[in-house]
Amino acid sequence: ATLNGGTTGGEGGAIVYATTGTEINQAMCDRATDDTPLTIYVSGVINHGNTEKVSGSCDTTGDEIQFKKVKNISLIGTNEGALFDEIGIHLRETSNIIIRNVHVRNVKKSGSPISNGGDAIGMETNVHNIWIDHNELEASGGEKDGYDSLIDMKATTQYVTVSYNYLHHSGRGGLMGSSDSDTENTFVTFHHNRYEDIDSRLPLLRHGIAHAYNNYYDNISKSGMNPRIGGSIKAENNHFANAQNPIGTFYTDDMGFWDLSGNIFENVTWLSDATNHPAGPNPISTTSISIPYSYQLD
Repeated sequence: ATLNGGTTGGEGGAIVYATTGTEINQAMCDRATDDTPLTIYVSGVINHGNTEKVSGSCDTTGDEIQFKKVKNISLIGTNEGALFDEIGIHLRETSNIIIRNVHVRNVKKSGSPISNGGDAIGMETNVHNIWIDHNELEASGGEKDGYDSLIDMKATTQYVTVSYNYLHHSGRGGLMGSSDSDTENTFVTFHHNRYEDIDSRLPLLRHGIAHAYNNYYDNISKSGMNPRIGGSIKAENNHFANAQNPIGTFYTDDMGFWDLSGNIFENVTWLSDATNHPAGPNPISTTSISIPYSYQLD
């Protein structure tokens, strides 16, 4: 998110405080223009009962918090806590957005109430320069329970940093690219995130390039990093504990690539078969990826 002009969110703009989803939508609609910088500090519980569509120079909805065709916004939870309960955050045709210090849980795509296609945070259609930082994202199960993913990126989502988040108890962590023909999702950094009790997709990566360093993964039941169909990931100084197939190309023969160094594998299992191609049990790199920014490995 430091590339492509950088990511500053609402820096330098107005500051508003919100305790309902309607107030979040109103703050976006009250801006002078769709790119006037704005920081929204959120406290309390945001849910379907207090979120209504607001009209004006904005495009909001009542069943999710939607950043659509807007720029230059920070959404930040206060120290009092900001819980988005069964209501997801959707970014579409947007850029320079920061989401920090919020807790999103139990967003459903089936059952009731539904929101955001079942994604805690979803990005799609020409989204760039996004920073997802210090959040807690969780579900209470997998797809059969009505949930989809914690962080999904598709339809040209680029220049994203996902840092210092706690993601847990979900069937799916997230993806870059929703299908084999969704080819333009790339330049995403995952660092210092904590993943616990997740089945798979950490991330599922099609075509693009990702960088994952200093992340911790515990109790990953099916698969972890899953680059496929030409996707590639540079994985450095990550710690996998109690995990099955932490890195590789899984559920397909369309191979991806990995550049590995300094990773810790603690109590991991490598399972290969006709369509599962793990990097282990003796992981070696299959590509070399140059990172165009400075960073500090722990």
